Amino acid sequence: MIALIIIGLIFLLIVLLIIDFTCGSALHRKTAKERLYPKRNGDVTFYTEGYDLFEQLFSDVRNATKSIHVLFYIIRSDEVGQEFLTLLKEKRQQGVEVCLLLDWVGSSLTKKDIQLLREKGIKFSFTHKPTFPFLFYKLNTRNHRKITVIDNSIGYIGGFNIGKEYLGFNPKLGTWKDFHLRITGEGVADLQNQFCEDWKRETEEVLYPPEPSYNGTFPCSFQFKATDGNTLEQDFMTMIEKAKKDIYIGTPYFVPSQKLFQTLLDAIDRGVNVNILTPLKADHPLIPDSAFPYYKPLLKKGGRVFRHYYGFYHSKVIVIDDMMCDIGTANFDKRSLFLNKEINCYMYSPSFILQVKKIVCDDINDAEELMLEDIQKRTLFQKTKEQISKLVSPLL
Repeated sequence: MIALIIIGLIFLLIVLLIIDFTCGSALHRKTAKERLYPKRNGDVTFYTEGYDLFEQLFSDVRNATKSIHVLFYIIRSDEVGQEFLTLLKEKRQQGVEVCLLLDWVGSSLTKKDIQLLREKGIKFSFTHKPTFPFLFYKLNTRNHRKITVIDNSIGYIGGFNIGKEYLGFNPKLGTWKDFHLRITGEGVADLQNQFCEDWKRETEEVLYPPEPSYNGTFPCSFQFKATDGNTLEQDFMTMIEKAKKDIYIGTPYFVPSQKLFQTLLDAIDRGVNVNILTPLKADHPLIPDSAFPYYKPLLKKGGRVFRHYYGFYHSKVIVIDDMMCDIGTANFDKRSLFLNKEINCYMYSPSFILQVKKIVCDDINDAEELMLEDIQKRTLFQKTKEQISKLVSPLL
C-alpha cells in the first residue's frame, strides 16, 4: 500500500511539473520579445583564448571614466572572479557608475560577495529569479546573454564567462576554447540599449548611459539580434537555407529542433557541405549522448561531425559560405532556441568571415572525426543514456 501511495505521488508530481512547464511555455511564447538592431559598422577584435580576452577586458574596465554595465550568465567566486569584482569596486570608489546583472541560476557569487558589492555602491541584481506561477518552467529559463559595455564606447559579447575555468584551470575540462568579440564604433550603443532593457525588466530602474562617441569609418559590418526563446530557430533556418557551398557549425551542445535539423539535412541534399564541430569532453553527464540521435542520420546523408578533444570546446559559431557568420551567446540546442534569452552578432564583412572560417577549419583539423562505425560500437549503457537524454533534451 505504501509503495502504491509513493508511486501515485511521484506520478502526480510528474503530471504537475508537465502542466507547469507546458503552461509556462505557452505564456512565454505570447510575451517573448525579439529585437533586431540595424546593421552597423565598427572595429571588431576577435578573441579565442581567455587570457587574451581577460587581459583586454580588465584593462578597459580599469580605464573606465563614466559607466561600466555588465551582464554575465556566470561570474565565479574564485580568484579570477574576485579580481574582476575588486576592479568593479575600485571603479565605483572612483565615481564610475557600475551595474552588475547576473543570472540567478548561473551565478555562483556568495551572499557575502553581493553584500560587499552593494556596500561599495555597485548596483547589483539577479535576472530570472524564479517566481510563481509556473515555478518549474521559470527555474529552467535563463538570461544567457554576456554583455559588457564600458563608457558606452566599448562593448563585449560572446561565449566566455568570468572564472578561472575559462583560463583552462578546470582539471576535468582542461583548455577552454571559446569565441568573444570586442567592439568599438557603431553598434556599442545597441549593446548598451539591450543591457538597459534587461536591467529595467529586473529592477524597474531606467539607466541613463553616457552619449556614445565615435568618429571615422569602420571596417566591419555586423548586426545584433536579441531573442527571448522565440525566433532563433527561424533565424538559424534562414541562414542555413541560404547556403550554397558549405556550412560550419561550432557548438558545445548539438541538440537542434526537428525543424532546424531537417533544414540541415535538406542542405546536404542540395549539395552543401555540412560540418559540425562539438566537444569530446562534456560539462554535463547527458550532453554527449543527447547529440547522437542527430549524428547518425546526419552522417548517413553525407554530413561530417568532428569532436574537439584538446580541452573543452564552448564556441558558438555558424559560418555560411563566405557571406556571413554568427558569433554570440546562443548554442545550437533547444534550450537556446526556446528557453534562454540570447544575443547574437551576425557578421557580414568578408575579411572577418574568412578569419573566423580559418580558425574553425584549424580547429576541425585538430579534432577527431566521428564515423558511422563509431556510432555502431556504442555500448548498451551509452545507448540507454541516449534514450534518456532524448526525453529531457529541451532542458539540457
